[in-house]
Amino acid sequence: MTTNNYQKKWDSQTGEGQKRKPKLPKPVPIDTEIKLNDNAILLSITDTRGVIEYCNEDFVNSCGYEVHELAGSGHNIVRHPDMPKIIFKLMWQRLKEKKNMVAFVKNLAKSGRYYWVMTDFIVKENEKGEVTHYKGIRKAAPKKAINEITPLYKKLLEIEGLKDVEASEKFLTGFLDAKNTDYDTYVEYLISDYNDLNMFIKDNTKKGSFFKRFFGVS
Repeated sequence: MTTNNYQKKWDSQTGEGQKRKPKLPKPVPIDTEIKLNDNAILLSITDTRGVIEYCNEDFVNSCGYEVHELAGSGHNIVRHPDMPKIIFKLMWQRLKEKKNMVAFVKNLAKSGRYYWVMTDFIVKENEKGEVTHYKGIRKAAPKKAINEITPLYKKLLEIEGLKDVEASEKFLTGFLDAKNTDYDTYVEYLISDYNDLNMFIKDNTKKGSFFKRFFGVS
């Protein structure tokens, strides 16, 4: 489907002032991964509550939902139960502070299969400086990152199941402190070509937009 035809399809099935729809039934997760195209850029725009206002063709093709199912639905329509809540808590804290946060996210497709992405955000404001919506940009997460983040997420999820999100957050803080790093640096290390975190920290002096620096995407 060409970009113009896709836009027409989106426009024909969506409207302004979308209200959150009743939640669709969650698919039963199956242990089968969807391999994303390395060149795919999954883009979505939500309001400040996380309700989807727009998403592009790569996003639609990856999750398997139809345009009319996504428009007006909460972005958690693709949330996988393997994702610890603390990651989304940190994400929303950053966004409310008008800061971006890069995260590795395991998403749940309509088929029940899963796919891994790394997500960055752009906070959109009006002329008064008020946040109007969020633009999420995603690419396929590298295998190195998935292999390292999966056991960490499993531990965080287990802690949340037995205790709460606060305990999960403390564990994540301790995990990063034990590695003498912070969250942002650790995430950037996971997509780098480095195999040693300490060496990455020593050599890494780049600043600016994460996706622009690493992928030329903004």
